[in-house]
This record gives sequence, C-alpha cells and structure tokens, in this order.
Amino acid sequence: MNVITNNQLKCTIALSSLLKVMDPEIGLNIVVLGLVYQIDFNEEDKILYCMITLTTQFCPMGDSILLAAKEALQTAFEEYSIHIELTFDPAWNHKMLSDFGKEFLNQL
Repeated sequence: MNVITNNQLKCTIALSSLLKVMDPEIGLNIVVLGLVYQIDFNEEDKILYCMITLTTQFCPMGDSILLAAKEALQTAFEEYSIHIELTFDPAWNHKMLSDFGKEFLNQL
C-alpha cells in the first residue's frame, strides 16, 4: 500500500524512522505491515500528521505501537509537533502487507 503524503522526501525520512516500530505479536514493523496510511507536513505550524491503523481494533499492543510511532517520528522531526491519528477506515487486511511482509508470514 502506498502512503499518502504532501512531501515525498520528508515522508521517506518518516517511514525510515517508523521501520523501528515493531508489532511484537507479528514480528514485523508497521511500515512492512502496511499500517501507515498517510503522513503530511504542515510547514507553517511545524506539525507532522500521521494516520495509521492496527491489524485489528482489538490489538492488545495498540497503545504501545502508537506511542512508539510518535516517539520515532519525534526523534526524526524534533522541531515538529507530532499528531498520530488512529483509523480503521479502511480496515487493515493482508493485501496491505509489503512483498517482504507476505514472504515473511508465508514462512511461518
């Protein structure tokens, strides 16, 4: 799944920082899982908006994943205020996995 953004270069940096955010139950990061839907930058107010989802609304690690995502983005963009929005529209499904993620899960 492609991430929607208004700044491709900064989005690439943001995604790189989010590679460190793991879903501990699955063993993959949130980028490979396709949980990151949108990353936008408000340059005037220095706000980074990130819309992500979880594999299920009942994910027991949801709070820790959201906190880790915010911390990873804050480290990469120290001058920005980080706003994480959780959405389940559209709901996550296995088609959102990256090719690597699909290969990894098929080997389990």
